[in-house]
Amino acid sequence: MTQFQMLFGERIRLRALEPYDVDTLYKWENDTTIWKASNTITPFSRFVLEQYIASSHLDLYTNKQLRLMITNKEGKDVGAIDLFDYDPQHQRAGIGILIASPEDRGKGYASEALTVLIQYCFHQLHLHQLYCTVTVDNEDSILLFQKNKFTITGIRKEWIRVGDTFVDEYLMQLIRKGH
Repeated sequence: MTQFQMLFGERIRLRALEPYDVDTLYKWENDTTIWKASNTITPFSRFVLEQYIASSHLDLYTNKQLRLMITNKEGKDVGAIDLFDYDPQHQRAGIGILIASPEDRGKGYASEALTVLIQYCFHQLHLHQLYCTVTVDNEDSILLFQKNKFTITGIRKEWIRVGDTFVDEYLMQLIRKGH
């Protein structure tokens, strides 16, 4: 059992990717309704996702990223949470989260997964800070990160193209205190 299989909250657990997750990731990554939030513009092939899962066991220092599945207590995979741009020198990483199905949103899964991952990042990885970027019109994500003590520290004007218009994007940070 890997260390990542031991990340639990009250109603969720974060687990390492498994080969059988390819079908779920294929569905989620190719859902055009969430591409805006993930800054995706092209579909992912099953082969690419299989390769990604196959390399997901590599050390965080090697991959500079980590994806964990969010599984509820009934055993349903409801989403994923990612660390990316891991930088051990500056002790920081980016964080992203997806609750895939609209019927699973608003149930606290994202908040609990974020809380568990923050604890892991600060106590096991000894990171100094986490950051994320969120478009200014993504109110649910802004509230999620603010609830977990992230603060808006910057704005990138007209950063994300959506159709024929551009949307501003916030930079949000959580800096570990007292270390």
